[in-house]
Amino acid sequence: MAPLKVMISGAPASGKGTQCRMIVEKFNDYGLVHISTGDLLRAEVSSGTEIGKKAKEYMDNGKLVPDQVVTDMVVSRLSQPDVQERGWLLDGYPRSFSQAESLESMKIRPDIFILLEVPDDTLTDRCVGRRLDPVTGKIYHVKNFPPENEEISSRLITRSDDTFEKVKSRLETYRQNCEAILPTYSELLNQIDGNRQQVIFQEIDSLLQKICDDVSANKLTETNGE
Repeated sequence: MAPLKVMISGAPASGKGTQCRMIVEKFNDYGLVHISTGDLLRAEVSSGTEIGKKAKEYMDNGKLVPDQVVTDMVVSRLSQPDVQERGWLLDGYPRSFSQAESLESMKIRPDIFILLEVPDDTLTDRCVGRRLDPVTGKIYHVKNFPPENEEISSRLITRSDDTFEKVKSRLETYRQNCEAILPTYSELLNQIDGNRQQVIFQEIDSLLQKICDDVSANKLTETNGE
């Protein structure tokens, strides 16, 4: 069976990270490789690769890493043998029209584009209510996931990018980028209500299973037709 190729997009605090983890665990049989640009950037920088050195220059100066550098990094990872053999789950990439166009020009295209939709006021509440335990690195939420005891509660901190103003700005940027790339993947787009946490993964799972089943059926038809 041809390896599965999946793109998933969602705003900050949409639950995208959780869904990616569940997809990789469930589709372990198919071996999907989870590719996150944040993880890739950190790996390239720490390895001191050419791409990593370029990216580090921008990051050290507090600038966004240019689209072309990020695309080179992603394409390099997609060309690795494990990804070629097992398929990929691209997490939050492409983020801009130029990144999407670069992938299109190289004929890198997913089988499905999953978009998690959550209302902005819910996303804002999730972000602004988040608290970090600097000792364990665990994330809590003042309403949805409060700390276990007073000792933990007293040491929790708010991350610098979880203020109302910064969250609002990040959501605006995300919406603009999302609107720019969606036309590229309109016929592959599957929008999922990310506000119903109990059933999100069931929907994603059934979509991915259907693609796998369709691929298997097509292969069987081709084999029988020979």
